[in-house]
Amino acid sequence: QVQLVESGGGLVQPGGSLRLTCAASGSIKRINAMAWYRQAPGKQRELVARIISGGSTNYADSVKGRFTISRDNAKNTVYLQMNSLKPEDTAVYYCNAYLVIDVALLPRDYWGQGTQVTVSS
Repeated sequence: QVQLVESGGGLVQPGGSLRLTCAASGSIKRINAMAWYRQAPGKQRELVARIISGGSTNYADSVKGRFTISRDNAKNTVYLQMNSLKPEDTAVYYCNAYLVIDVALLPRDYWGQGTQVTVSS
């Protein structure tokens, strides 16, 4: 019913930049929030950045000042601009959407398949 398709991951040198994109499609009535999470090998999945429907954002302390989350409501798409990348940013990045589908009343979480980001020289 709902698909989240991520793109933009890859290999980048320390100090470089990448832009992740996640497009949501399907029987969507309303998107309450979209977010990016990441999971590094041997670690728990963690929130990187979130943007709610009104436009407010929040970030993990480790990425503040380097990453920017934005959203195109008309396209049901969320972006993550990642600058000044560090080796410790290496992880699989997952898109998350907290949304209501057309036959439901309450929102629930949906996840993308993940995209690998590797920061290495």
